[in-house]
Parts: sequence; structure tokens; C-alpha cells
Amino acid sequence: MALDKNGIARRIAQELRDGWYVNLGIGIPTLVANHIPNGIDVEFQSENGILGMGPFPIEGEEDADLINAGKQTITSLPGAVFFDSSLSFSMIRGQHVQLTVLGAMEVSEKGDIANWKIPGKMVKGMGGAMDLVASADNIIVAMMHTNKKGESKLLSNCSLPLTGVNCVKKVVTNLAVLDILPEEGFQLIERAPGVTVDEIIKATEGKIIFDGEVPEMNL
Repeated sequence: MALDKNGIARRIAQELRDGWYVNLGIGIPTLVANHIPNGIDVEFQSENGILGMGPFPIEGEEDADLINAGKQTITSLPGAVFFDSSLSFSMIRGQHVQLTVLGAMEVSEKGDIANWKIPGKMVKGMGGAMDLVASADNIIVAMMHTNKKGESKLLSNCSLPLTGVNCVKKVVTNLAVLDILPEEGFQLIERAPGVTVDEIIKATEGKIIFDGEVPEMNL
């Protein structure tokens, strides 16, 4: 069975490590804050100047004045700090963020990402995506494997304007966990419970590589 958005976020949360500063992009990435594994302490950052984001707000309890870079309502934890864009981007550009979790419209087998522009349409809140992909060493993309038309979003080459080149290290979708290899290609690491390898291959336009039995995600 394919994962929902919370399932994707829950799997990405398994990649968190104690003491990390983590930037959460808009969309599915904000849900990662709801699934922190027991026994670790992490700080979530939003590039509009928040360090110490909390869980995604419960419907009806949102604070309209507390938003991330994509204008999504968020929460903050006790001790959170709020600062201006210059400090926020110096944290990003200075490589003080150990992990960045981004949404994307397309990812290529080379690690390219397109998540800031659809020609002819407005995409809300591109935020600091270009700074993040230029500065971060560890980028995980959270996304659906296909678009609403059923077309693959994991491609040989991105068709939309690029945000960054050769920067994505891992992709977690509703179907699978895939590493992006330096020699180019999506390496299938895990599959969603009940999803077959054949289903993942069919949904992936880019080159996909796997070796032997592919385990199911442990959620």
C-alpha cells in the first residue's frame, strides 16, 4: 500500500540524528516535525527566520501570524528564536544545517531538483530553496512518485526549470526510498509496505537500480 504524506514524513524522520539542525521545506517536509524518533534532540529551521519549529499545527489551533517560508502555519517550541533573513541565510550559506528536507515537482537521476517554478503558473513561497541546494551537503526530497496524471516525477532529466544541479542525495516517495548514485541513477533501497518492485519500476522514468531482494520500509 502506498504511503500517505504522514507516512513519507515518518520514514524521513528515521534519517534524523541527535544534535542536528534541520531545515524543513514547505509541504510534506513540515510533517517531519511530528515524527521525531524517541531519544534524539533536533532543531528545525525555516529560512524565513525561525529556529525551533514544533509539530505541524492541529486544525483549528493554527496561529495565522506564525508561518514558514511558504506561508504555511506552523508551531514553535519553548525557547524558539526568531531572527531576520540575513541571519537565517548566513546559517544556511554557512553550512550550519546538517540536513535539508525539500519537496519537489521533479527530481532527476543525476540529483537535479526542480521545485521553484512552473512556467505560466505561480508557485507559492519558493523561500530559500536555491540557497539551500547550493549550500547543503545532505538533501532529502519528500514527494509523490507520480503527478496527478500518473506521470513519473523521477526522471532521466527534469523538464521544469532547475533549482539545483547534482545536489539531491535521497528521495522518499509514497512508493519507495531511493538513493541517487554519483554515477547517476536511482538506487532502490526500500519499498513501501505492499508495493512491488515492478510497480516502482513502472512509476519511475529515470534509470533505476536494485540488487536482489528489496526490503519493505519499517515504519
